[in-house]
Amino acid sequence: MVAGARSWVATPVGRGFALMAGTTAAFGFALNAQQNIVSNYFEHELGLSGAQFGYITAIREVPGFLLIFLTALFYRMSLPRLTAGALVLLAAGYALFGLSDSFWSVAPWVILSSMGYHTFLQTQYALGMSLTTEDKSGSILGRLGSVSQGGALLGMVVVLVGFGFGWLSYRATFVLCGAAALTAALLVVRFPHFHDGEIRERAARRDPIVLRRDYRLYYALSLLDGARQQIFFSFGLWVLVDHFGLDVPAISATLLGITAASMVTGPWIGRQLDRHGERQVLGAVNIAYIVALLGYALIDNVFAALACYVVYSFIFPLSAMGAATYLRKIAPTADVAPSLAMGLTMQHAAAVIVPVATGFVLNYVGYQVPFLVAVGFALLTLPITRRLAPESQKSPARRREDEERSAGLAGGPVPAGAGTGAFSAPTPGTPAGGLAEGTATD
Repeated sequence: MVAGARSWVATPVGRGFALMAGTTAAFGFALNAQQNIVSNYFEHELGLSGAQFGYITAIREVPGFLLIFLTALFYRMSLPRLTAGALVLLAAGYALFGLSDSFWSVAPWVILSSMGYHTFLQTQYALGMSLTTEDKSGSILGRLGSVSQGGALLGMVVVLVGFGFGWLSYRATFVLCGAAALTAALLVVRFPHFHDGEIRERAARRDPIVLRRDYRLYYALSLLDGARQQIFFSFGLWVLVDHFGLDVPAISATLLGITAASMVTGPWIGRQLDRHGERQVLGAVNIAYIVALLGYALIDNVFAALACYVVYSFIFPLSAMGAATYLRKIAPTADVAPSLAMGLTMQHAAAVIVPVATGFVLNYVGYQVPFLVAVGFALLTLPITRRLAPESQKSPARRREDEERSAGLAGGPVPAGAGTGAFSAPTPGTPAGGLAEGTATD
């Protein structure tokens, strides 16, 4: 088994997966360690008021809304280099957080780190899916998600132990987060160019901005997902703390439990997406959203609220994964990355508007109303998921790409250095998942 794993890692896809796994683990560590301390840092070190917390949140989300324009600006840059650049921005932003002493002095680092974070959110899916064929995209994203959760869990533990024993300060932790993000950048910049698990000499050409009618269902999923998700994560923990009175240890234990469970079950979840398809999985996920959100709104019980929070937090990554794998099946390679950026921009268009509007409404009604609004968004998503049919919804450009690929395979042997397009872990007695050797080029 060990020998098989080593020989698999020596293949182009094996090396690519190892680099991407290291990148996502380091990113997960940096992101979660920073998020674990930043609220306390804002309140206790910078003395920010409640209103300023809201302003900081709005500032943080603006780069996500502008992501399509940021991606268009750097469209000539290969995805690995664009991702590495984004992680360098994230590293610089996180490391410099500790130099702040006021709202205005921390705002530039919030913007800088947010630019890096939101860019990485869309490029990581494009890079991960390039390691394999579209029928195994869910599996690869599930495995990488599990690795990211492992890094997140380590970050939470480091913060918990470091602050518990007085070994870490805010400034030192921010620098540690920056170092982890920089490590991720150094790893991903070496990521080779892949297409369907096959090595390529050059990166695929990308258009600066992609907005096509063929991808309208993907855009609809992204917009509704952003609206529903931001309501829950804007008010979900707040309800547990403000209404049900949960203290810091209880919240920390809840988040650690969710992270640990996600790390263990990530690969299994990804396989379900490949096995059953986006229509079935996303339909089931949205039904679960409706149940969890209704439970939050209608059952005034702390254990029920905790259960609903755990269920929602556990399944919500499937929405982005399912939307990404659906897009990958209907779009040509050149459209995937800029279309993911467009989808994330649409998510944040909702993310900027909806929480502000529901937060305003919250001044006049009970906390239940925003969650009922979120139920409405989940209900609107259900008929869209029923319309997903990737095979019959491929864009004309994707059909031409498939025809050219079929003609190329029929006309001669696969070029040297190409993999089979499959992604599978090595098993004893097999040649590392059947992947051929090759040389990666930057």
